[in-house]
Amino acid sequence: MSCITLLSDFGLQDAAVASARGILMQLAPGVTIVDISHLAEPFHMQQAAYLLRSAYRHFAPGTVHVVLFDIFSDRQPRLLLCEKEGYFFMAPDNGILALALGDRFERVWCCYDLQPPDVFRDWLHAVGRTAQRLLTQGADALGLEPCTMKVAPRHWQPIVQADSIECHVIYVDRFGNVVTNLTQELFRQTARDRGFRIQFMRDEEITTLSSHYFLAPEGAPLCRFNAEGYLEISINRGSAGTLLGLKPAGEQQVMYNTIKIYFE
Repeated sequence: MSCITLLSDFGLQDAAVASARGILMQLAPGVTIVDISHLAEPFHMQQAAYLLRSAYRHFAPGTVHVVLFDIFSDRQPRLLLCEKEGYFFMAPDNGILALALGDRFERVWCCYDLQPPDVFRDWLHAVGRTAQRLLTQGADALGLEPCTMKVAPRHWQPIVQADSIECHVIYVDRFGNVVTNLTQELFRQTARDRGFRIQFMRDEEITTLSSHYFLAPEGAPLCRFNAEGYLEISINRGSAGTLLGLKPAGEQQVMYNTIKIYFE
């Protein structure tokens, strides 16, 4: 079954999502359109990249993943089509695909340059036309020019020292679970089998990794590596984001932007 997914920073307050879906439905009739999320924080590329990375493999190969995030970061936005692991990705050339999926793609093409007097509607028409031909004729029939995409921006990266790591909050889910940008691989490389300690302002402390939420007492904080391999701070049957004052780095008036882990 042909499928297009949508990930954007449009929000749900206005008609932007409905307009995008309407244009794609006209240009790619009969194709299933699935929303990944439209609530990515504006300009928070690391968060949008995390959402894409978390979702794309759960669809059938051949799916076209459309990313409508921070399109106008460049004066003349360029639309890319990329192939990786049997999936296709259409996104602006702003580094988000490299940040989400690394820089190793089987093929990368340029399929549209938005230039005045083009507007956002023209961008969506280019997406719809390309996706429809891609799903019905295949990538080789498009006749697109290969190109090189931008490298991943050096967004917030964990700060690693001999006895500590300082990581950033990149996402808080509906249950208040707080996702950081610290991967399990980097944690293990730095820990070197040492114990660790995470201290919070309320004198809460975490010193062990949990494999599941219920392993901590109800109301107690815990940390675990989630399905995508990122460190997650949670409270069993509670909201870590609310109770520990943790919000995504980059928001205004936040109590915490970073979490520091000490190794002992």
